[in-house]
Amino acid sequence: MKDYYETLGVARDATQDEIKKAFRQLALKYHPDRNQGNKASEEKFKEINEAYSCLGDAGKRSQYDATGTCGTEAFGAGFAGAGFGGFGEVFEDIFGEFFGATFGRRGPRPERGQDLRYDVEIDLAEAAQGKKLSIKVPRSVSCAECHGTGSATGATSACPDCRGTGQVRYQQGFFSVARTCGKCRGTGRTIERPCERCRGAGQVRVERDLTINIPAGVEDGMRFRVSGEGNAGSYGGPPGDLYVIVGIKEHPGFRRDGDDIISEEPVSYAQAALGVDLEINTLWGPEKLHVPPGTQPGGIFRLKGKGMPRMGKKSKGDHIVRVKVSIPVKLSDKQRELLEELAKLSGEPFLSKSSLKDKLRGMFASGS
Repeated sequence: MKDYYETLGVARDATQDEIKKAFRQLALKYHPDRNQGNKASEEKFKEINEAYSCLGDAGKRSQYDATGTCGTEAFGAGFAGAGFGGFGEVFEDIFGEFFGATFGRRGPRPERGQDLRYDVEIDLAEAAQGKKLSIKVPRSVSCAECHGTGSATGATSACPDCRGTGQVRYQQGFFSVARTCGKCRGTGRTIERPCERCRGAGQVRVERDLTINIPAGVEDGMRFRVSGEGNAGSYGGPPGDLYVIVGIKEHPGFRRDGDDIISEEPVSYAQAALGVDLEINTLWGPEKLHVPPGTQPGGIFRLKGKGMPRMGKKSKGDHIVRVKVSIPVKLSDKQRELLEELAKLSGEPFLSKSSLKDKLRGMFASGS
């Protein structure tokens, strides 16, 4: 599995801004226009491009953290995928580095809110039957006091750094390079009196109560998207999504294998030889199981339709029972007598109680 964090040289808990900054620095260093004819730099550029295409998007990053993949492994072919995770903006920055170009942007563009991840844990029975969960999700929403403007009065003034243009120009040789103003973040305006509730951010942190329906048959590690329940967007952008990751606890008596449930059932030597009717616990309650005479250790029996539901279907897997023959460690005199008689009738050699005593005497005699 590719480690995209290692490719970009960032920690796994790095912020999206840190990931973006690391990518931009590496992209400038290994860009083909700066390393013409250098195949190693070209391959490195593709690798960091692929890594950022995944980690630069909060939703894909959540999937990568959960599963190790995000569906972008085959990317890495230049900037054809610009537009997600802020990739297009970084592309414009890099393009400007080489050509001193400005793309005519005035004011901030709408930004989609960050996706959120919420982990839940359920037991195997809940996974089989489905479960409705009530959760509390902390998220950022537009401030109701200032309607997301960040200003207590709604009043703003022209940014002193960019003089209201939203961009700051620098001269590099013969080229004039425009950059988004860092003070006003490209809005061209500064807040005269910040909103007391959000402190000028335009957003506040709240807990939202949500009801999540976990479908019957869910598998460990599955994720479900709840659209629009992520953090609020900026400058009129849409909110992100919420991704619910489901974990399933281990069951003390059952093991899941796809849609089947596997359990072991102990039987005695006599029960395996003579046959027995057992009551088996399943996810759906007790079930009768007929174990025929002559059943061998490790024998397998199926209880049809008593396994896990198949998601989106009406059918279920099976409950598979493996018979485990228990051999008694200690025998009463009567049990030994009967077993010796059985061995004699079957013509099988065995170690009798008297021969065992003789053997022990011989061991002590040779030791003296």
